Amino acid sequence: MSDPSDTAPKADIAVIGGSGFYELLESVQRVEVATPYGAPSDAVSVGTVGDRRVAFLPRHGSHHELPPHRINYRANMWALRSLGVRQVLAPCAVGSLRGSLGPGSVVLPDQLVDRTAGRVQTYYEHGATHVSFADPYCASGRAAVLKAAGEAGADVHDGGVMVVVEGPRFSTRAESQWYAAAGWSLINMTGHPEAVLARELALCYTSIALVTDYDAGVEHGEGVSQDEVFRVFAANVERLKGLVLKTVDVLDRERACACATALEGMDLPFELP
Repeated sequence: MSDPSDTAPKADIAVIGGSGFYELLESVQRVEVATPYGAPSDAVSVGTVGDRRVAFLPRHGSHHELPPHRINYRANMWALRSLGVRQVLAPCAVGSLRGSLGPGSVVLPDQLVDRTAGRVQTYYEHGATHVSFADPYCASGRAAVLKAAGEAGADVHDGGVMVVVEGPRFSTRAESQWYAAAGWSLINMTGHPEAVLARELALCYTSIALVTDYDAGVEHGEGVSQDEVFRVFAANVERLKGLVLKTVDVLDRERACACATALEGMDLPFELP
């Protein structure tokens, strides 16, 4: 497989999203990107937001055909970096484990817990290569989201632990109560290994979470359904999209965060694209 040619359009920012984000960009060119890890979820759309070059990749495919455990996360992140991307914004739908975070809330998580099983979650197949992941989300990216929200008068909850489960089923009531008792705030199916693969490629990665439901164990009698998730997401996607667009505008053009130097001094088992 070959990398994109020198004539392929480039971008320095990427948005990984789903339904409602397909019309995010202007002057779009679709790019088929081959990677050493197979095909990404779909072609990457490269276009503009203001004067910024932005790539968009539908996480689940253009027809939402890929369930969370079947997404080729390695190919997705590799494809974005090979097109020049260094900063990734990752809007996603989440369930709430906190009564104070109701449907429609936008949350900027600052920590992640992995409860997935069987997913390939590293590029480092050989040698002793251990990336720091104590703080999984980019500090500069999070600051940009908060700045964008402040300028737009948008309400964003700053901070929270997002637990990522295997899916595609929703949690049992006991599991949900267990996660809540551990002090975690949000539950999601796609945030891992996306975040750690971004770090292994020295990409900035910022998750922006839209609460679509209370998870099964928050209150007796509650139980999440797919219809509910899709309905609440559709009702709030324009607000989320507006926040993402504003964040693109205020993102630093030069990276001064720890993500940019995450691989310094490490002997990588591959050459970065």
